[in-house]
Amino acid sequence: MEKPAYVLEFEKPLRELTKELDSLHQKSLENNLDLSAEVRAMEKTIEQAQREIYSNLTPWQRVQIARHPKRPYALDYIGMIFEGFQELHGDRQFRDDRALIGGTAFFNGESVMIVAQQKGRDTKENILRNFGMPQPEGYRKALRLFKTAERFRLPVITFIDTPGAYPGVESEARHVSEAIAVNLREMAMLRVPTIAIVVGEGGSGGALGIGVTDRVLIFENSYYSVISPEGCAAILWKDRAAAPKAAEALKLNAATLEGLGVVDEVLPEPFGGAQNDPAQAGSALKYALQKHLNDIRGLAPEQLVAMRYERYRHLGSYLEAGVINA
Repeated sequence: MEKPAYVLEFEKPLRELTKELDSLHQKSLENNLDLSAEVRAMEKTIEQAQREIYSNLTPWQRVQIARHPKRPYALDYIGMIFEGFQELHGDRQFRDDRALIGGTAFFNGESVMIVAQQKGRDTKENILRNFGMPQPEGYRKALRLFKTAERFRLPVITFIDTPGAYPGVESEARHVSEAIAVNLREMAMLRVPTIAIVVGEGGSGGALGIGVTDRVLIFENSYYSVISPEGCAAILWKDRAAAPKAAEALKLNAATLEGLGVVDEVLPEPFGGAQNDPAQAGSALKYALQKHLNDIRGLAPEQLVAMRYERYRHLGSYLEAGVINA
């Protein structure tokens, strides 16, 4: 038996309308009735409802779409737009972290290095992938692959999709904050072109640990933030149930990030989210990757490092002597 589609709370009115449409089709077939006028009217009602819902999404609703279990993950995009992906394992120090994958592949016939955070589709795979939350060895594996890419002059493409680095006792004992900090420093100095894509969640230092790149792209229903909504709610309101309020305060909106210069481009998604048409989302990503790689591929290593420094040096605003400087 086919599993029922996963429906978010704010999508339930659409689900009910879709059931009514299916009922009309069934009634037409069973009773040999011409209900084409009623079907067209219902289809128009559904289309209008979709536009009303998806054109006015709140930050919290976008977070829910970013976490949708049917949303394309890194391996899905890799399969759609790259050829010959060869996964490389292990950090050469402790073990292989399956929450963070990486390896070589071809993009439009040219060699690249891919580093990506990967979630699971079911309970078994989520346990294997640690729910997309890398541990220190994951970031050290990423660093090994960054250095390998630099040695062989390969562009680096990273896929960000994590609620954050794993905060468990074992992770802290193996110095996860140090592993992330080293990646921030080393990525800033890489002498090859680098591009990051936020495909789902982009939470805290866990995301930034593979996100210090020349260009940062984000899908329109993804988020990129210093903390998850639940974490922010627990700190500011002492209640994780205040996550929708926290999402609003954090301005978890891709367009806002673009306006602030945190990301370079917002990638369009199919109506209702990338899960509704993964191929269309993959096509949009492939086009954007080609465009941004063409922009930076020909730059000298010294130019790349200098431009990257300027990019991150001028992010945000600070207050000095009563004047806001950007």
